[in-house]
Amino acid sequence: MPGSDPAGDLALLTEAARAAGRVALKYTGRTARKWEKSGGLGPVTEADLAVDDLLRTSLTAARPDYGWLSEESEDTQERHERERVFIVDPIDGTRSFIEGNDTWAHSLAIAEGGTVIAAAVYLPLKGRLYSAAQGRGAFLNDRPIRVSARSGLPGARVLAAKPNYDSRHWPGGVPEVARHYRPSLAYRLSLVAEGRFDAMLTLRASWEWDIAAGELILREAGAVTTDRRGGRLRFNNPHPQVDGVVAAGPGLHAEILTALGVAGVGP
Repeated sequence: MPGSDPAGDLALLTEAARAAGRVALKYTGRTARKWEKSGGLGPVTEADLAVDDLLRTSLTAARPDYGWLSEESEDTQERHERERVFIVDPIDGTRSFIEGNDTWAHSLAIAEGGTVIAAAVYLPLKGRLYSAAQGRGAFLNDRPIRVSARSGLPGARVLAAKPNYDSRHWPGGVPEVARHYRPSLAYRLSLVAEGRFDAMLTLRASWEWDIAAGELILREAGAVTTDRRGGRLRFNNPHPQVDGVVAAGPGLHAEILTALGVAGVGP
């Protein structure tokens, strides 16, 4: 397979993300047909499936040698035979979409050898396109973005769902932080990359399609990204989940892991 082209891949993803937005906006969240997926995996709508079909058709036609992993497509082992793979969430924040809110996103990434090399997160109703290619920085609507420089945990603005503050996770006590939340995990990751919030964390197993794109955008914005135990985030796993996510600027990231009781972190 020829060498990777993160810039060319990024151009492909951003074009596809905007096309996905045009398809999704043909539907009204409150009236789109919807149902619950089996296994307690949450809701899905006809809009999710229409976007998935568009993305799979257009992206795999453009890169026929890339594998495919999407929340709304049947997973196959064939992707493990490919050096590069698309990792896609057609609509991240489907509940928000159904409720008629604007905090849902299209999350598109390409991973090579377990590492994301190109990514786009697009929120059509907010007009916000976050993007990154490996080694080329992170951007919001073509404007460079940078993670917060904050290093102290007390008072930090943290994006996380309420269960993450359960005392069992924090050996020295739950930190006093400013708590915030957004329904789309991809949007949470991107907001931290933008510097509007200082950190994000999720301490439960996380699906790759929810975090792959945001993880690269964060890294290219200067953040440190790991799983909840400080391990490297790898993608295109046989079971497409990682062990949670902790993301922040370098100093704050180390403080969060220390507060979580991760050994070998901190002074």
